[in-house]
Parts: sequence; structure tokens; C-alpha cells
Amino acid sequence: MTAKDGKPEGGERFTGHGSEWTDSNLAPAEAAVATAWVEQKIDRRSMLTNKDRVEDVRDVMWQLEKDDQIVVHRVRDAHEPVTVKTLYGWDKRVPTTQLWHHKSCGQCGNIPGYPASLLWLMNKMEIQYLDETDQTSCTAWNYHGSGIGNIESLAAVFLRNFHQAYVSARAQGLEDGHFYPLVHCGTSFGNYKEVRAYLLHSAELRERVTKILGKLGRLVDGKLLIPEEVVHYSEWVHVMRHRIANHQEIDASQIRSTIHPACHVYKMVPEDAIYDDDVLDGNRVAVSTGVMEALGTQVIDYKTWYDCCGFGFRHIISEREFTRSFAIDRKLKVAVDEAKADVMIGHDTGCITTLDKNQWIGKAEGKHYEMPILADCQFAALVCGAHPYKIVQSHWHASPTEKLFEKLGIDWQLKKQEFEDYLKEVEKGNQENLYDPRLMITSGPGFQPVAK
Repeated sequence: MTAKDGKPEGGERFTGHGSEWTDSNLAPAEAAVATAWVEQKIDRRSMLTNKDRVEDVRDVMWQLEKDDQIVVHRVRDAHEPVTVKTLYGWDKRVPTTQLWHHKSCGQCGNIPGYPASLLWLMNKMEIQYLDETDQTSCTAWNYHGSGIGNIESLAAVFLRNFHQAYVSARAQGLEDGHFYPLVHCGTSFGNYKEVRAYLLHSAELRERVTKILGKLGRLVDGKLLIPEEVVHYSEWVHVMRHRIANHQEIDASQIRSTIHPACHVYKMVPEDAIYDDDVLDGNRVAVSTGVMEALGTQVIDYKTWYDCCGFGFRHIISEREFTRSFAIDRKLKVAVDEAKADVMIGHDTGCITTLDKNQWIGKAEGKHYEMPILADCQFAALVCGAHPYKIVQSHWHASPTEKLFEKLGIDWQLKKQEFEDYLKEVEKGNQENLYDPRLMITSGPGFQPVAK
């Protein structure tokens, strides 16, 4: 109920965070002091590395497999893996081919040029992959955003999707495990790594979820299937960055780029994030920065690089104005005023959406900070010759990209006309596909066997 003065009856404003959330009323100088530690300490990974060694859950995984309690989906030689180093110097094997695309609901719904650019790059490089329809959302949005979900449902979805990746090649007469899952969304990526750890540590959770997966027919020899590595698409882009650069057609050396690292990619289960001594001296997560350097852009530092984009799940649901102000004041304003950047590059669905879609609201407060926001694979595809509208699909973005195109020497007006002409052909039924549409369905109604 709302009173005539616009305030809720009872005098308390509902925020979704509870009455303990109150304004700090810090003066600007006090606020600067309160957040100065971010700019001073985080640069050297001190908060992550100056502590006791954390556990590598893969050690638990190998023991459980040895005890015949689980089956591990291994990264095989046929996946042509590249070994990289994570935060603590551990090895992580990133498969580069025979990949099963675990798509993102937010990308497909809000940023379709994101997955399209990734598939386009793989086609360009003749990478083997399967992009089928037999996949569900990871449901982590619900869990992190509302708290309604539970760990059993998250674990069941995780295991179900990765089992499908394991058996998906049967439709082509190939062996189980032929394709290895590549996760598009940073939220899914972080969620799945956390859930994997819960499963490996809890016999009770494994027992409960085994019953669920058994009813779904998603067990291997009566046991749960656990992936050796949970791999994010940005990690694939990182290890393939020099091969991608070999296909580059557009000079990007005049582009000033800034990187927004996604919290769910490198702050969630941080010991699994890739660090490379050749990328910013190993001081920060290597994904996205590595490929932008390989493509020749000027990667520009900015003081709030560590900050969240403002999305934060609960924020975007219950305190949307906090999300908007954080994205504008803590990220975009700094990137424009301090870094003088031409583009901000990210690697997560929620981050790209937040930083891109919320720019318009700043105009109401006289904060007009226009900044093209692209995923690393979108920018990579763009400079490798991908069409800015048909493939990169920049028209889905709220932030303008025309100035960036002009600086790259792309005639966007010509490309836009080409795209409009293409749409007329689509209306006639003459569409183009990035891959064989028969491969989309691997079982059930509509399935068409495809010869190997």
C-alpha cells in the first residue's frame, strides 16, 4: 500500500535488501577513501595469492573416479587441448575443437551477435563443433537473483546438460565424449564450477542427484558424469588468440580498448581463472585482454577495472537504479573520461547487457557517456571480416557503434544497406545458416540422421 505522499505506509521503503541497508551519507572525499583499497591492492592479486593454498577440487574428482563413484568426462587428445596456467600456477587444459556449445539464454535473447560471432570465428578457422537444441538454461539467474532455487536443482541441471554434451555425438554415429562442452555464459560458468565442487564434496548431494539423473536416463554406467574441466568460451578465445589474429583483415592499432572482467568468470572460484605472464605481467585475469593485445589494440588501464558492472543479480532485480548508477559512474564515466577509450570489451552476458543497455538513462541526469560495449569474440570477428550487422549484429546494441566502425575503416552505411537487402531475401525464404541446421536436433521429432 502506498500513501498519498508516494511513500509506503508504515514509513519503510521496500528495497529487497532489508531494513539494515541504509545510506552511508559519506562525503565525496570519505567515499574515495573507503574505496581506495580497490585501486591500491587488487592490482597485484594480493587478496587472492597472499593466503594459504586453496584446494584443487580436481584432486577429489580423480579420487572419486578411482573409487568407482563417478565417471569423468575427459579432455582428450582429439580435442587438441592447450594447457594454460591458472591463478595458483595449476594447469588447465582448454579444448580447442570438437566442442559442444552450451549457449546463453541472455545472449540468444538480448545479444544474438555474441554467439553468432563465436560460431563465425569457428567456421573461419574450420573448428569442429555441435550447436544443438537439446540444452536447458543453467537456472543460475533464478538462484542468484531470487534465492528461490536450490543446490539440488542446480546440480541436476548441470549434470543433465553436460551428460547431453557427452552423448550428443551418437546422432552422428560417433563415440560418447566426442564433443566437449564449451560454456558461453559467465554466470553458467561460475555456477557450474561451484556446483561441481559441492557435488565432489558431498556424498549426500551426489546420492540425491543420482536418483534424479537416473529417472532422466542421464547416468553413465549408473554413475554421475563429472567434467574434467569447466571451460568458458573466453578461455577458448584466449588460447586461440594468435590463430585468430592470423585471420585479421582490419588494422585495429588505433583503437583504445578497455576491458571489463566479469565477476562470475574470475572472482567466482578464482583459482580456476587463467593468468598469463605475457598478459599484463600476470597481474590480472588474462582472458579478453590477451586477444585484444593479439589483435593490436591499445589496451588502456582504468582505475575501476576491478569493479562489478553493477548487474549483481539482486541489484538488477530490486535496486535497478543502483545498477544504472554504478554502471555509469563507476565504469562508463571512468572509461570515457580517464581512459579515452573507443570500446569496452567484456566476456559475460550480464555485463555486456548492463553496460550497453543502461547508457541511455544517464542522459536524464546529464551524464551522457556513450561507449560501444562488445564481447571479445564480437570484436575479434569484426576485425577478421565479419559483417557488422549480419554476424556481429551491432543493431541489437543500445550503445552506438558507428564511431568505432569509422575508426576501423568500416563503411557502416554501406554495410547497413547490405544488411537491409539481406533481410528482404530472408523474407523471401532465402536465409543463410552458420552451420547445417540438421545438426541442431539430435533426437526426437524432427531428427534427421546425418552421415559422418
